[in-house]
Amino acid sequence: MFVLDLIYTAPLDAVDAVMPAHAAWLDEQYEKGLFLVSGRKDPREGGVILAVAEDRARIEDVAAGDPFVAAGVCTYRITEFIATKAAPGLERYRETLG
Repeated sequence: MFVLDLIYTAPLDAVDAVMPAHAAWLDEQYEKGLFLVSGRKDPREGGVILAVAEDRARIEDVAAGDPFVAAGVCTYRITEFIATKAAPGLERYRETLG
């Protein structure tokens, strides 16, 4: 499982100009089953996405395709973790330590 930490690198008006394309891109990732939850930070300095994929390389490729990245308005910090506990309804994402 992965935590994608988006950090805005441009003023909010530049971020907002790309927001419709970013939102459409998010929808595509949800349809593919890669993203579980997402939202903006408070204060509004970026966003956070919780994602699943077969490996880190896949998530890095997905993040590189974000219109925010193409427009140069954000960078990503990607953290991989092993989800050994999960809330009801999320049990299928649990992993075992190897």
